[in-house]
Amino acid sequence: MNWDQELTVSALWLAKAYGLTCLLFVAACWGLASFTRWGRQFWALSGGYFSPRRSWRPLIGLALILLLTLAGVRLDVVLTNWSNGLYTALQKTDEPLFWGFVRLFCLLASIHVFRTLLNAFLSQSFGIHWREWLNEKLLHKLLQEQTYYRNQFLAQHIDNPDQRIQQDVTSFVQSSLDLSMGVVRSLVSVIAFSLILWELSGPLTLAGFTIPHGMVFLAFAYVAVSTVFAFRIGRPLVKLNFFNEQLNANYRYSLVRLREYAESIAFYAGERVEGALLRSRFGQIISNNWQIVYRTLKFQGFNLIVSQAAVVFPLVIQAHRFFSKQITLGDLMQTSQVFGQLHDGLSFFRQAYDDFAGYRATLERLSGLTQSADQAAALPRPNIAHDGQRLALEDFTLLSPAGVPLISALTLDVPEGEALLVRGRSGSGKTTLLRSLAGIWPYSRGKIIRPAEHTLFLSQRPYLPEGSLLDALCYPATPQPGGEARAREVLQLVQLGHLCDRLELHDNWGVILSLGEQQRLAFGRLLINQPRIAFLDEATSALDEGLEDAMYRLVRHQLPGTSLISVGHRSTLRQHHDRELEIGLDGRWQSQPLLS
Repeated sequence: MNWDQELTVSALWLAKAYGLTCLLFVAACWGLASFTRWGRQFWALSGGYFSPRRSWRPLIGLALILLLTLAGVRLDVVLTNWSNGLYTALQKTDEPLFWGFVRLFCLLASIHVFRTLLNAFLSQSFGIHWREWLNEKLLHKLLQEQTYYRNQFLAQHIDNPDQRIQQDVTSFVQSSLDLSMGVVRSLVSVIAFSLILWELSGPLTLAGFTIPHGMVFLAFAYVAVSTVFAFRIGRPLVKLNFFNEQLNANYRYSLVRLREYAESIAFYAGERVEGALLRSRFGQIISNNWQIVYRTLKFQGFNLIVSQAAVVFPLVIQAHRFFSKQITLGDLMQTSQVFGQLHDGLSFFRQAYDDFAGYRATLERLSGLTQSADQAAALPRPNIAHDGQRLALEDFTLLSPAGVPLISALTLDVPEGEALLVRGRSGSGKTTLLRSLAGIWPYSRGKIIRPAEHTLFLSQRPYLPEGSLLDALCYPATPQPGGEARAREVLQLVQLGHLCDRLELHDNWGVILSLGEQQRLAFGRLLINQPRIAFLDEATSALDEGLEDAMYRLVRHQLPGTSLISVGHRSTLRQHHDRELEIGLDGRWQSQPLLS
């Protein structure tokens, strides 16, 4: 065999195959994205990443990975030719020729190792960059327009967005690359090794009929029949894999809630109820896993039987030609290798069916996340206008999700620095009114006038972010360099001086601090952030009357220009407010000044 000629042929083959594969790859991607549901889902998720208007780097990276994939196929072809020469040398007992093929193998093996490592590096780098882009896209969708909150107003809101972003993105990126290159490699391998097997195989007589190059047709028939049966066996894995991801995410969410609400559950001694829920959800996982195990055993067992039979199948077919001296030992061994490669290429979809099933489930979950985000963003929004620091409502009607008026035709103006107390019976819409003023409640009519920024909301149970105590105190602002002195001063003012030495400590402050301490920390946020308008929803419910009085006096003294909108039931709150808005259960309202 002339290996200089083999090198030239390989270069020409690779150039032609690469050009043709690129064209077919682009055409296939366009066709899938245009005419198939999962193709449209894929393009909606990642089309922007591959847009040359954004960057050419992903396309260049994909082109290099495709080139290395085709080079791997060509190297497999060359290795089958090498094995033919090696076994022919052994049959002829030609020792110099044998050692020449051994040296050639060292060269081919070195090329194989280099190509494999380079392909692994490029594939992993490509996957990391793709994952970064997709993670940012989904985070942006979740955070923009407060979609993470507004999702709850949808008729069917998505479950476990955290898992979809953290786990499904990684699986989607890796599987997309592996499966797409697997398809390319299998199709090119089928063509390349079919041509070789065509040359190696002779006529085959079956039932009195002679089939020229019969082994090629037998290989295709063998794989086609086995693939049909494999698809029928493996089809249920699509739904089972989807349910597996969903059930695991639900179980993990329940465990997170157990940790998050540990104190409340302990006070209620609710271990039995929580344990029953956790065991029920875990039991659903196990039940689904057993179904996956049984179905996978059937699927993999069938594949193993087909694959094992394929090892001896070409030897049985070619044995007669070998013993009759029509072909050499090299031809026989190359036939076995080529048939194996052709069988693997043709069997790719059968063997990777469960991978495609898992990929389809992942694609459905990520598509569901983006669709839900788009639907949440499309929900109605309150009519908010900005007029300096003014806070007002003009002919404002607050609605429930069902369209029932909670507050009707409210007109109100809160001057700068004034404190308004909102009162009413439970269910009258007090907290919902604050949500509308904050711009996060979708259902209302009329006009809201409020500052574009510099507002702060204090809830009954303050949100404490991950990080240090200083981070929690400054939230939603970030701590400024040298701001520790001011933070310690604020802690003293809100009567949390015992925490001054723990400002830089990172811990779970939502568990460490009592609810009363958390509410005082929230008043510290007011002093740190100095908003123009502060909304307080039962913000002193865990404080005694003395601390409540101290906190309100502190804010009115430290922030005289800040307007306060408070929701509360205690009559003691009235002395700290200039006006009171009373809301009735029938949607009527009454505004009146409070005597100082």
